[in-house]
Amino acid sequence: METSSGGGDGDRAQRAGKEKISPPEQRQPEPGLDSEMIPLADHGERTYRGRDRLTGKRALITGGDSGIGAAVAIAFAREGADVALAYLPQEESDALSIAQVLEEAGVEVHHLPGDLRDRSYRDSLVDEAVKALGGLDILVNNAGKQISIESIDQLSDEQVEATFDVNILTMFTLSRAALKHLGEGGSIINTTSIQAFEPSAHLLDYAATKGAISNFTKGLAQQAAERGVRVNAVAPGPIWTPLQPSDGQPIEKLPKFGHNTWLGRAGQPVEVAPAYVFLASDDASYVVGSTIHVNGGQNQP
Repeated sequence: METSSGGGDGDRAQRAGKEKISPPEQRQPEPGLDSEMIPLADHGERTYRGRDRLTGKRALITGGDSGIGAAVAIAFAREGADVALAYLPQEESDALSIAQVLEEAGVEVHHLPGDLRDRSYRDSLVDEAVKALGGLDILVNNAGKQISIESIDQLSDEQVEATFDVNILTMFTLSRAALKHLGEGGSIINTTSIQAFEPSAHLLDYAATKGAISNFTKGLAQQAAERGVRVNAVAPGPIWTPLQPSDGQPIEKLPKFGHNTWLGRAGQPVEVAPAYVFLASDDASYVVGSTIHVNGGQNQP
């Protein structure tokens, strides 16, 4: 491994132990598919090694078909957890690919496709997961909607409502339902973002939801702690997921996506997953209301 202290972009990427990517300009229709990304993302399919930290636990992961959710699902399965995957029906092909990786870990895998904007699906999702898994120990609120809009003049109320519906209102619904089933030692993990602390002007609605998620996490953590349930969050920075080429970023900015971090590169989903494993495991038994920042080095509180 390169140990030079020259400080260039290539040096930083090499010191970090991951390849620096410069994706070509590309666009997918929302919500995007992992299988269509150039280059493909790394979810840990070949590299994540479990250590039985979640053996016997049962987890529901929203957005579990691709990106960070898929990497978390792989890590959880290899740590011994049974997993229920919630995802949009149009992401079925990605979900099937990830499920095959999970099944190779020898755990139960359940598919719960649906649209979180559909109230009947949203209201029943936790109960369906509990029925499939035989209980619930971990809820990962990860599903997200991100659409880049340069000016508030072009940002419609319809988009704002959709973004808030998926990103934060769903967390209220699912967390409320999950707390009816989570016992002592249970865990809720919310996906917030660097955008909660350092918002980009072209992600006005998305960044606002991530700020709300951070506050929601701290507030709910105080309530849930009385039941012995821990609520925490992970705040990823620029991670190479289908959100980015499906209008989550301006197309012309994709080749330099993540290059402004201290490590000089975008992160891969597999690099975020261990934070969720830690928060879900007994290793984090005294961690409550906290946020783990996985962002390659950016300003944060």
